Amino acid sequence: MRDGYVATWQDKEYEASPDGDEIRLYSTEQERGFAPVRPGRYLRIVLAKDVTDFAYVRTTCRWRDAPFIVLAEQDGWLRVEYTGGKYPVAQALGLEEFDFGVYQGWAPASEVTEVREQRV
Repeated sequence: MRDGYVATWQDKEYEASPDGDEIRLYSTEQERGFAPVRPGRYLRIVLAKDVTDFAYVRTTCRWRDAPFIVLAEQDGWLRVEYTGGKYPVAQALGLEEFDFGVYQGWAPASEVTEVREQRV
């Protein structure tokens, strides 16, 4: 489940982070020109003009007939954030208020439907 920036550089898509005229590309494998950040995470900084595609990818879904964004996945559960904007619905779903008007919770992956990746 993805939720973050991606960039295509030299015909390969990477997790990315914009920084002005540069974009940080991240890889889980050691590749030529990528420096280790920590085990299993490597970084290369490229110019934004050298990137052929740049987007924000967000995974959406429905749980108990309500709309959500998927934030994380762990052991058969999905960390979801409610996007319906209705407090009574969030309360009925047993979601916790993460921040003012932001409701999150853990949903069994087996109960989640309509999982879609969207590029913004």
